[in-house]
Amino acid sequence: MAEQEEQQITALDAPVPGPSQTGRAVALARLLHHECTRLLQLYKERETFLSDHAPDGQRIVSLSPDSEEPSVEQQVQLLHAALRQCLGLLHCVTVKEEEEWGELEGDYETMRKNVRVRLEHLLYSTKDLGETEDTTLEVTPDHKCNEETDGAGGVFGLKMWTYRVLLELIHWADHAAQTLHVLHKEREGTEEI
Repeated sequence: MAEQEEQQITALDAPVPGPSQTGRAVALARLLHHECTRLLQLYKERETFLSDHAPDGQRIVSLSPDSEEPSVEQQVQLLHAALRQCLGLLHCVTVKEEEEWGELEGDYETMRKNVRVRLEHLLYSTKDLGETEDTTLEVTPDHKCNEETDGAGGVFGLKMWTYRVLLELIHWADHAAQTLHVLHKEREGTEEI
């Protein structure tokens, strides 16, 4: 009887198989992409004039990798830098919107906060995955909120700039899911997450 109880305790103490660190990062990036897409949808519902205007296709966040094709680990480091810039832009959107309209409550604001938290978690994940002995990755936002919003100025300029930032978040969340999936396949030897 004591042997049986001891075996049960030992079995309970065994680690539970689950997703790997890279698998969790891919799942987090996919969830972030979904939430960023929902955030843009909520923004468009709030700002109905956007259906008549499309921002230019230029990236706000751009990275200049070396001329050589970066390794997967280097791609994760570049991705981390882009996500830091995205977090900084999201912080600026929040600050500028609160300056203009005060602190609002609603689905858009709730989702914006969720996206910020999820993006911070993804930054910690990419930091853990991309840091090496020679490379230290920061998690703080990489952006100053002192530039004009697309030069248009005023409320319209702020709204268009916010729209561009939300599109940028969607782009980089999708890029994160793809890059981290490649890393996952390389490290784990499987497509499954």
